[in-house]
Amino acid sequence: MAHRSALIPLVQRFFEHDPVAAVQSLETMKESDAMKVLRALPAPLAVQAFRFLSAGHAARLLEDAPPDIFREILDKLEPRQGATLFLNLSDEDREKFLEHVPEKTRAKIAELLQYPENSAGRIMSTDFLTLHTSVKVKDAIRRIRALSRRNAPASYVYVVDSEDHLVGVINMRDMLIASSTQTLESVMRTDIVSVNSFLDREEVANLLSRLRYFAAPVVDSENRMLGVVKADELISDVQDEATEDIQKMFGAGGDERAMSPVLFSLRKRLPWLHVNLGTAFLAASVVGLFEDVIARFTVLAVFLPVVAGQGGNAGAQTLAVVMRGLVLREIPRGKIWRLILKETSVGILNGVAIGLVTALVAWMWHGNAVLGVVIGLAMIVNLFAAGLSGAAIPLTMKTMGLDPAQSSSIVLTTVTDVVGFFSFLGFAVLFQNHLA
Repeated sequence: MAHRSALIPLVQRFFEHDPVAAVQSLETMKESDAMKVLRALPAPLAVQAFRFLSAGHAARLLEDAPPDIFREILDKLEPRQGATLFLNLSDEDREKFLEHVPEKTRAKIAELLQYPENSAGRIMSTDFLTLHTSVKVKDAIRRIRALSRRNAPASYVYVVDSEDHLVGVINMRDMLIASSTQTLESVMRTDIVSVNSFLDREEVANLLSRLRYFAAPVVDSENRMLGVVKADELISDVQDEATEDIQKMFGAGGDERAMSPVLFSLRKRLPWLHVNLGTAFLAASVVGLFEDVIARFTVLAVFLPVVAGQGGNAGAQTLAVVMRGLVLREIPRGKIWRLILKETSVGILNGVAIGLVTALVAWMWHGNAVLGVVIGLAMIVNLFAAGLSGAAIPLTMKTMGLDPAQSSSIVLTTVTDVVGFFSFLGFAVLFQNHLA
């Protein structure tokens, strides 16, 4: 005990003379040993040490720290440093320490952590490893081994300078083949790709997909590292979003599950069923405009659901393709009109092909070639409208900042029903003298 007490002044002078080197030595130690050193230091020196510690390492040191030490450290740090440190804590530790954060500091931290809904800052993980440039390879390997006993070993080690700026990344292979006495600065890769914490999730996903990276570091406006965005978590988010979109497309709640309570399901579905009922009456009113024609040529009623049904199916195909492109971020902003033109062209060609077949069936069934022409033309018009609206509806909603999945199929079905009924019965009126 006396021997340990005698070392305390020496350690204190080390931190006073060269705090950066002292902190870098701390980062190669076990958290428990490092925390003992910090507790032995005068409070001002301990706080100064936290200014030079990487945010991830500082957060791990504070996991077992008494709340009063946490309060004092956070109160003395700059707000941005405090926000970064607080962000690197686990959810459990944040709740534990939140009540001990000074009100003024809490307000500043809250302001700095207001990331947009779908930004990299909202989806990043704080489970990453950073070390300083002057740390030696042997010390870094020892540090990684110590951490691997607690959780999964890191695939990358991010390297920061004395002010916690991200300056490089080290691959495990590069570290293993390097000399144990080399510093991380000499073996790190400086051509690192990082993302700003406010970057939109879509752009992050596109970046990781294009570069085939499974992770990317997230930095603030001053290039200080805040976290890591992982590709597998992004994929999981996309899958969750896709299942929600499928439910929304058909008027169910995005957060509804198979075993949701009855009343919850009713609240989510019933409003959209009322909307669907209203659109059904709209389509029925179109048919009502042609009551006289249908009364004279009752055969038209037989083919009404055929025209509307084919339009609905064709539109659903287009809608599914476009929604997949939106969810997987496959549609660049500059190619929206190109996609609409492509789907409209597909709709016209499908309309010609299906229209010819339908015309022949109607002719052979009822022995009236003009009836075949009427339904064939109506099929072309409706499938053209199906292709156009199936692409335009979700893309327009996306451009307007609305949820493109929110009951797109209900709107689409309304369009194909109205256009199908109107075109079929309209052509019937034009050719009524030849339908008898």
